[in-house]
Amino acid sequence: MERSKQPKKVDLVVIALSSPLLVGIYEEGKLIEVLKEDKKTSQALPTLFSTLLKKYEIENIYFARGPGSFMGIKLSYIFLKTLQITKGIKLFGCEAFEFNQNAPIKAIGNLYFVKENGKIVTKKLSGVEEREFFLPKTLDQLNYTQEIEPIYILPAVKG
Repeated sequence: MERSKQPKKVDLVVIALSSPLLVGIYEEGKLIEVLKEDKKTSQALPTLFSTLLKKYEIENIYFARGPGSFMGIKLSYIFLKTLQITKGIKLFGCEAFEFNQNAPIKAIGNLYFVKENGKIVTKKLSGVEEREFFLPKTLDQLNYTQEIEPIYILPAVKG
């Protein structure tokens, strides 16, 4: 009698703060596959995870909890928190700056999120070359925490 094949145990890194949405698949802490999706977060996450949950046994998910797109942060948090509760997957949070070499992150107009003296603030900047988000080659390069609450920083809107 043939035994059913056990799914491969993996960890994931999810960056859903801008387009494209990125998902890194890590086996034994090393990046083995990158998934990019240009669809909106609300469309991309359910589709990607439907496939991933059939193919792998996901143990941990590390995700960018902000700053960045308010909607991307909110949707990814709710979606991943639901997986944590329903599937028992461990969830860890990272600042978005972990995935772009601490470069400014677009907020709105010419406002950018920057990290100054350990604090995230918004600043007016011009001529900023935006850096794309990237996935680390190994998980040991990642600075993460058990703090998973979203980092919502909404710049003041001037009337």
